[in-house]
Amino acid sequence: MNLQYISDSTGKTTGVFIPITEWNELKSKYKGIDQEQIDIPALQMNEVRKRLDDYKSNPKNTLDFDATIDDIEKDL
Repeated sequence: MNLQYISDSTGKTTGVFIPITEWNELKSKYKGIDQEQIDIPALQMNEVRKRLDDYKSNPKNTLDFDATIDDIEKDL
């Protein structure tokens, strides 16, 4: 992919230019990529909100991702 990065006067990257032919390829490969807003079903939104609330009320009740994956993989 021939991306061009756009930077401000301090050198901070502020954008990306994608040639139109490559953008059209991405749009055909990933339907809906050009939508500004993605509709998420209420059921999924409610589940995410519930999980965030659970985490906020007890942030120590979590598992380390890498350790959990290692645990799962050792039993495979």
